[in-house]
Amino acid sequence: MVVFVGVAVAGAFIVAQGLTNASFTYTMGAVAALLLFALAFVRTDFGIYVVIFSMLLSPQFGNKGAGVGAGRGITFRTEDFVLLVIGLSWLAKTAVNKELNLIARTPLNWPILLYVATTLAATLLGSLTGTINSWSGYFHVLKYVEYFVIYYMAVNNLRDREHGWRLVGAAFITAAIVSVIGLAQVPSGERVSAPFEGEIGEPNTFGGYLLFMMAIAAGIAFETENTRRRAQCLILLGVMAVPFFFTLSRASYLGLIPAFLVIARLSTRRRLVVGLVLLGLVSSPVLIFVAPKSVKDRVTYTFKEEKGSDTVRLGKVAFDPSTSARLLSFKSALTGFVQRPIFGWGVTGFGFMDAQYARVLAETGIVGLAAFLWLMWAVGRHALDVYATRGDPDERGLVLGFLAGFAGLLVHAFGSNTFIIVRIMEPFWLITGIVMMIPALEAKERAAAAAAAQFTLAPPKKERSGVRR
Repeated sequence: MVVFVGVAVAGAFIVAQGLTNASFTYTMGAVAALLLFALAFVRTDFGIYVVIFSMLLSPQFGNKGAGVGAGRGITFRTEDFVLLVIGLSWLAKTAVNKELNLIARTPLNWPILLYVATTLAATLLGSLTGTINSWSGYFHVLKYVEYFVIYYMAVNNLRDREHGWRLVGAAFITAAIVSVIGLAQVPSGERVSAPFEGEIGEPNTFGGYLLFMMAIAAGIAFETENTRRRAQCLILLGVMAVPFFFTLSRASYLGLIPAFLVIARLSTRRRLVVGLVLLGLVSSPVLIFVAPKSVKDRVTYTFKEEKGSDTVRLGKVAFDPSTSARLLSFKSALTGFVQRPIFGWGVTGFGFMDAQYARVLAETGIVGLAAFLWLMWAVGRHALDVYATRGDPDERGLVLGFLAGFAGLLVHAFGSNTFIIVRIMEPFWLITGIVMMIPALEAKERAAAAAAAQFTLAPPKKERSGVRR
């Protein structure tokens, strides 16, 4: 009650001040934030669904065309403010209800904590030694923390496995919407990118996102025994595939290879998957002629040298400027690593590099790279453990698709800052939270079923009524 009174008083004050001193837009934003706070306080599910739909469907603010994964500009999106409001609402709710955990126990708690602490320490050292001259590094670290807030929102609020499936369904609906928007961009001849990207789109980001969501849809389609669900996933897979190829993202194309290999290795329908892979290899010469010209040109452009630009050669093979820049970034990262090997230059303290592993090494040193790799290893290992114990075909498909998408993103990260890009990491950590909680939710449901069965078999004894003689 005290919390509601406090929120009401604060809300009245903000609205009153807004009506007199601020623009109508800011006032309405404050009112919307207070309304979202109240709704999320009463029902946290509502806030989570708002976050899911805003992941790919929210406009950005700040430097035009510069996201966390794209450059050094500080960019904010609607979901940043939504997450802040919902996070404050969750803190208030845990303060009122002592039975709720602020942070649930999961296998990833320590790796996440170490990674965040390492990036923060590296950035602090960079500020103290002069390699970082602004607050941008801290804002970027705050962005990294934001992804883990989504993870803990999922693990703290999942009630049962059916609840998890509803969240997955919401993520699929979002993927379908942005894919249709991507399809509408194809006739323009430009590279397809996600909506609300600013003046300069980020097709590589959109390709990584679609790669992850396509892998999940494919995993469920292969494993499920529900014909309707398989059909839905296959249709969604087809809708996502077209804009995926027209992103012309070569890092995303490469990510398909490990994703297919993981599904072929782990799927219970291995013969079918291997057969499809072999069919694809046999028909690949035909596919080369059928593939859109823009896709073929993008792939062949990889091996075209441009005069006047830095070019990397492997023997007689020369690479285009974009590929060369990514390869040179690893050389640059090694140079920076030699100069500051322990904690690196701090987040944003080194020159921009569009390659995840090179960037982590240069910015956070060997300690940061070790923390990052431990986190990645923990995600993969525990997801494999969950997959090994799955008996339900749909859940097995979800975890299989997650593992395939995760493998694809690990390769995608060689040509992009995959694991710090907002629009890839938000859905990734949402699904990660669901996957990590499946065993705990299953154990909870089994315990409840066992208790109910025990109660049915042995009902409480009724006291005899009567007059004592």
